[in-house]
Amino acid sequence: MKKLVIILFIGMGFALNAQSIDYNTSKGYALEGYDVVAYFSNTAKKGNSSYTATHDNVKYKFATQANRDAFKANPEKYLPQYGGYCAYAVGARNKKVTPDPETFEIRDGKLFVFYKSWRSNTLNSWIKEGPAKLKAKADKNWETLKVK
Repeated sequence: MKKLVIILFIGMGFALNAQSIDYNTSKGYALEGYDVVAYFSNTAKKGNSSYTATHDNVKYKFATQANRDAFKANPEKYLPQYGGYCAYAVGARNKKVTPDPETFEIRDGKLFVFYKSWRSNTLNSWIKEGPAKLKAKADKNWETLKVK
């Protein structure tokens, strides 16, 4: 019985250290190492490896010490929606698609990122098709997509 209790506690410890959702960590960092705090100043800025932080076992880079400090004080405020996957793809297609970290929108105090290629910019589709409608669909879809 004691062995079973010990095994359960060890298992719970691993579970607590695991990510709670599936984050897009291409290139080893959230949003390819772009500074999630800088987006809230309406700029997509690459982070510097001198300024990093970890939240929910995901690594983030920041352009400045001040941005890193702001993130550490309130990480939930700066986290990209839908784990950093394309908001349009999550809402309209129920799929996880890696975004272009320079294609983003701050809406209602939240960071949304979008896929962009030479022939397609899903931020434009998001706006054209209705952000409120697509966000509601994305929120619902994310409940099943967020699990690895």
